[in-house]
Amino acid sequence: MSMFTLILLFIGAGVLVYSLVYTLFVAKERKAVRGDIDTEIPDKVQKHAYLRNPVFLTYAIFFGIVLALIMYFAFTWNW
Repeated sequence: MSMFTLILLFIGAGVLVYSLVYTLFVAKERKAVRGDIDTEIPDKVQKHAYLRNPVFLTYAIFFGIVLALIMYFAFTWNW
């Protein structure tokens, strides 16, 4: 396994572990919704709705990794 693949593996594993811990922390902090009414959104999330959204964060990380892979292969590929 090349060093580049190993680094990508560790980055991917780190993102997965961080996402799992973050999800468990948020789920433990927020109780289940009672009835048909949603609970109130915390102020920090309301102020930064896009930055605190894990879906947008995941897309940003994914496209960053894709761009890094494209640049890596563009510079190392023997034409």
